[in-house]
Amino acid sequence: MKAVKDNQAARTLLIMLADAVIVMASGGLALLVRFDFSFGSIPHAYLDPWVRTLPIQIAVTLAVFRLRRMYRYLWRYVSARDVLEMASSVCLAYAAFHVPAWLLGYRQPRSVLFIELLCQMFLLIGIRCSIRFFRAMEYSAQNRQANGERIMLIGAGEAGRMLLREIATASQLNGTVCCVIDDDPAKQGKFIENAPVVGGRDNILEMAAKERITQIILAIPAAPGKQKKEILNICQQTGCRVRSLPGIYQLVNGEVSLAAVKDVQVEDLLGRDPVKLDTEVLRNFLENKTVLVTGGGGSIGSELCRQIAKYRPKRLIILDIYENNAYDIQQELRRTWGSRLDLRVEIASIRDGEKIDRLFQFHRPDIVFHAAAHKHVPLMEECPEEAVKNNIFGTYHVIRASEKFGVRKFVMISTDKAVNPTNCMGATKRFCEMILQSKADSPTEFCAVRFGNVLGSNGSVVPLFKRQIEEGGPVTITDKRIIRYFMTIPEAAQLVMEAGAMAKHSQIFVLDMGEPVKILTLAENLIRLSGLEPYKDIDIQEVGLRPGEKLYEELLMRSENLSRTSNEKIFIEQQHAISQETMMDDLARLDAAIAENRRPRDLIALLREMIPTYRDPEEVNSLVAPPEAGEEQADSEAYSRNVEELV
Repeated sequence: MKAVKDNQAARTLLIMLADAVIVMASGGLALLVRFDFSFGSIPHAYLDPWVRTLPIQIAVTLAVFRLRRMYRYLWRYVSARDVLEMASSVCLAYAAFHVPAWLLGYRQPRSVLFIELLCQMFLLIGIRCSIRFFRAMEYSAQNRQANGERIMLIGAGEAGRMLLREIATASQLNGTVCCVIDDDPAKQGKFIENAPVVGGRDNILEMAAKERITQIILAIPAAPGKQKKEILNICQQTGCRVRSLPGIYQLVNGEVSLAAVKDVQVEDLLGRDPVKLDTEVLRNFLENKTVLVTGGGGSIGSELCRQIAKYRPKRLIILDIYENNAYDIQQELRRTWGSRLDLRVEIASIRDGEKIDRLFQFHRPDIVFHAAAHKHVPLMEECPEEAVKNNIFGTYHVIRASEKFGVRKFVMISTDKAVNPTNCMGATKRFCEMILQSKADSPTEFCAVRFGNVLGSNGSVVPLFKRQIEEGGPVTITDKRIIRYFMTIPEAAQLVMEAGAMAKHSQIFVLDMGEPVKILTLAENLIRLSGLEPYKDIDIQEVGLRPGEKLYEELLMRSENLSRTSNEKIFIEQQHAISQETMMDDLARLDAAIAENRRPRDLIALLREMIPTYRDPEEVNSLVAPPEAGEEQADSEAYSRNVEELV
């Protein structure tokens, strides 16, 4: 440590010596320029005062520079803002000497004063920018080599400019920006940081081939999701590695750099715009409330916990049977919020009704988000009794405890698979919705929120595809015709919270999932995002539909069944009233069937009897023909109409 400090002190002294020489040289050069570079022609009336006051000027300049931290700059990283600060320091030091000197009778020709200031500005600032300048020149020369990355930058806005400056001095990137793409006609044909703006998105394919581009970087963090999706779809056709600056917050925080540029994620290809939340409604809903999240360690549950914590609840309780996940989210929230969040973790199963009662009696939650459930369709087809025990009776235990111990609002996470279910998992979730519908007269407000698949959630298709790609393939899909609706985990959690805030008795909320996504296209995009070519580097194999699987999930957004809410992405589905006596009778019959160890097919038959919309997957899948390219939306709508007629 002492050696480092000694080196720093020696470096500072050396720079101060250089500054003193520059101050002396600037004054002398100004006099020489004024008097035709003839030292003998300089009048003694100007030369003598300058020589006498030179030590004072040097001392004042060095003192001002030290106060202004002119000796603290890292020269290799000098920025435009640093240059402005340096210029103000030079001017301030110049004024700190010359203004009082002039008042005391020190006189020089005005041209000498002006030339002296210019020389000081050029030399004192120039020496501090020299290392960065030479590094940029060295980088430019190196990256003209054929073996470097050839980069196309998309976006000539402020984020693009900042990235270009970063790339110009980044030794860790062996490459150069060959061209910039921007849709603004006013920027096309111009240069940014020595990189030409060659056209809009229509020129991406042409310029990628012409410039032999190997990497594309998207620097359009403020662009709407739909616009990003359109550009990414074009970029994928180039075969180049595609990377992106994640979000506009990078600009706000000044974090636009190569470190912030990440590989494009499949979420970017959904083209979904950020959720606009009514923060005031959520604050009134959650602030100073005791909130319990069942399944709080899972994908949706943990994200709910992250989002809820932002609204300063009185206490947040994470309930989960899997301690590893619960521990992970507990530690994350403690790191983020510390003592500002009263956080409790309870390891328990929702199947244990007595334990659930004790926890509710102890914590007395005001709000419950119920995310605990078995969700894997094929596994629940093999073990329907487990789906019934966990999804139906586990949910019933939480519902009963919520009523018994005064919970104000209960929000259940449901699924699009509950719409005209063709599998046991979807049927159990629909049964739970029916329990909530029977609670219209309860003092607790019960509601459910339906949405489709969540990208990146535990056990979902995207992590599976990524793992298969990492292993060299093949990527397996059940059927090339399959279409699903997707949203991101944060989007789902945020919409669930807002739906819960606006919910009234026994309502079922439906989230707008956007456009359907063909799973085959999703697999191809993931392979391309990994820098590989589908069917060439990684094969895609069709392995057949799994038990209980639909070709298309039902369209949630059937306008004739929905009413709007204040949030354009949240709708309320109209539901028929269900008798509480009927539901209690059905629960008793299911309980007896479980106690008697009924065969799986008998249990499923009982669920079919209780849920009028439950159908065989083969019967439903036979209603649709294989889709043609680009017809996913139309096929999904036709499929839903056929299912409605069947039901």
